[in-house]
Amino acid sequence: MEYVTALPHPRTEASETAGPSNNSRRSLGVALFLGAVGAAVALLASRQEWCSGVAAVAGGKLPLAAKGSDVTGVPAALAIVGLAALVAVFAVRKAGRILVAALLALSGAGAVAAAVLGAGDSSALDEKAAAASGNSASTIDALTHTAWPYVAAGGGALILIAGILAVVYGAAWPSMGGRYERGGAPRPRQQKAVDPDRPEELWKALDRGEDPTGAA
Repeated sequence: MEYVTALPHPRTEASETAGPSNNSRRSLGVALFLGAVGAAVALLASRQEWCSGVAAVAGGKLPLAAKGSDVTGVPAALAIVGLAALVAVFAVRKAGRILVAALLALSGAGAVAAAVLGAGDSSALDEKAAAASGNSASTIDALTHTAWPYVAAGGGALILIAGILAVVYGAAWPSMGGRYERGGAPRPRQQKAVDPDRPEELWKALDRGEDPTGAA
């Protein structure tokens, strides 16, 4: 009676090894995309009109409007911080990467909170009304708000998600200068052997400061 030994499927080990690598590459791409888009959205929304109203002045009514940067500069500032943190994730490793990833997530959370709080803020318009009328007690009438603050909050949410991905999967992401990791230093450049039968090679070796004879 012949016995047939079952051999393991050749793709089993490869698939198990490729699984975490594929997940890390996928999470890296998603984090980069969400972080970059979130920062761009938050910066764009901060430049748009967030609220408007009418101020009473000596000549009648004066329409006024305030951009997001007039209401609060926090979402735009945190978007820039988050973008810098997203790049810095690849420059650090181990505990440093976790700290930078946490900063990325906190930047997104702070941008969301600042944008939501600024959605109902009318202090910027009140200041413009006081400057236009010359009366510090002047306020805004017919106050209206746009959806741009919530767009900025959405951008902050994307940065937050990118930060969470960096915290969870960042340890498996590549880092800058990875070629120095194996031996701790770059590999020494190997010198080519000089052919003694070719005089031009001897002169080139002398120009490079090398010993054409190969003596130590």
